[in-house]
Amino acid sequence: MSTESRVRAVTTFRLSEMKQRGEKIAMLTSYDYSMARIVDAAGVDVILVGDSAANVMAGYETTLPITLDMMIYHARSVVRAVERALVVVDLPFGTYQGNSKVALDSAIRIMKETEADAVKMEGGEEILESVQRILSAGIPVMGHLGLTPQSIHKFGTYTVRARGQAEADKLVRDACLLEEAGCFAIVLEKIPAELGRRVAAERHIPMIGIGAGNGVDGQVLVIHDMLGINQGFSPRFLRRYADLHRIMTDAVEDYVRDVKVCDFPNDAEQY
Repeated sequence: MSTESRVRAVTTFRLSEMKQRGEKIAMLTSYDYSMARIVDAAGVDVILVGDSAANVMAGYETTLPITLDMMIYHARSVVRAVERALVVVDLPFGTYQGNSKVALDSAIRIMKETEADAVKMEGGEEILESVQRILSAGIPVMGHLGLTPQSIHKFGTYTVRARGQAEADKLVRDACLLEEAGCFAIVLEKIPAELGRRVAAERHIPMIGIGAGNGVDGQVLVIHDMLGINQGFSPRFLRRYADLHRIMTDAVEDYVRDVKVCDFPNDAEQY
């Protein structure tokens, strides 16, 4: 990759330009320095330091337990690795809902302590005051509608959202409210493809889907899922681009065997 193409070139404005010219946006999660270096160098446009770190890095069943301090730790590691991509950090559960002052304090901590580019928040009208307050401080905000994992206990299921007319209408309305407030993009998670296509066509800001069909402006996946490291999650929208679980398991088993039979280290691997 050339030096010119490796500069941190992706901005919120550039994402808007990409939507206008019909160029799809590629987004992936990362949670550590080594993985983020690979993802960034491969040409991903947006890196999300997602609260999914609670699942894939810490082993929790939901995203709710992860703290602001934990998110800041992961985001710091990622930002140090990135030269080109836009880095967005999830505001974790409990750091913005119901209190816009707390929301602003949380967002400021992320921006100051990690040097990331933006924050992401789940919800629509119910968090609008917090969104507006964060935006008023000059902090870019990415929205998140549809299936919102931080509200899993409210929904009680991870099934597709907005199949019914009332919920679909609310999603359309919330997308409008978030755009009017000043959000630069919105993630649409696990909704009918036709609804995703409609919202992307009606709104001027990019709509990035995860299980929202191919009519949106971009796609995002969790890196551990698409690389096949995590084998316990197989929704319809997931395409596995590698089977690193098998590759890594084979490598570790080979290492254990070589150590046990005194084949590692061999003569060439000693000083």
